Amino acid sequence: MNIAKIVREAREQSRLTALDFANGIFDEFIELHGDRSFRDDGAVIGGIGWLGDQAVTVLGIQKGKSLHDNLKRNFGQPHPEGYRKALRLMKQAEKFGRPVVTFINTAGAYPGVGAEERGQGEAIARNLMEMSDLKVPIIAIIIGEGGSGGALALAVANRVWMLENSIYAVLSPEGFASILWKDGSRAMEAAELMKITSHELLEMGIVDKVISEAGLSSKELLGCVKNELRVELDRLQELQLDQLIEERYQRFRKY
Repeated sequence: MNIAKIVREAREQSRLTALDFANGIFDEFIELHGDRSFRDDGAVIGGIGWLGDQAVTVLGIQKGKSLHDNLKRNFGQPHPEGYRKALRLMKQAEKFGRPVVTFINTAGAYPGVGAEERGQGEAIARNLMEMSDLKVPIIAIIIGEGGSGGALALAVANRVWMLENSIYAVLSPEGFASILWKDGSRAMEAAELMKITSHELLEMGIVDKVISEAGLSSKELLGCVKNELRVELDRLQELQLDQLIEERYQRFRKY
């Protein structure tokens, strides 16, 4: 396994984005905006779409595919209002009995002064608490980078999946190397120690499924994820509510 290649793939600007998955998998996807408190955050997308005859609330952390788009999306680093928008839509999903599907691709939550002043830590912590008890099925999919609490704030789910060439970690390899050795250039050495690849995390039980990307076109990959979601949402919706919540709770308590 070439860890450097996997990290490059996970960060590749041409990867399918959360909006690509939302529009490519769900029929009649309608994007909704704003946290009803401060503003809309372009780094977090959310809305409602149809998977067959099932209405689904779709959320995602959105990176751009160009410099202009990345500036609009803050390079996929959400502000607290992005997490609050996501929570607003999750609570709406709970009210109307819609399952939630999240697509995650972020290096982490935005660490700027303004974000901290507006309660970045509180916004992430509230999402963790609310998602743990949300009364509808949740499936989270890491589609690129899954970095730190910024990713976990949308990943407290009944099922956590990863695309094969994605990564999921408590912080970036560069940050890990800087803390451990005071040398960010040793990032790939740190990545080896961190066990951040999809197959390593599947083996450890951190994620439940790895979706292969090998040889698949974008259209084929979207079709594969769509089929997997259909099957798994049907399974989850057969569970009793108390069982659904308890399984989610125990899934994260085991760590």
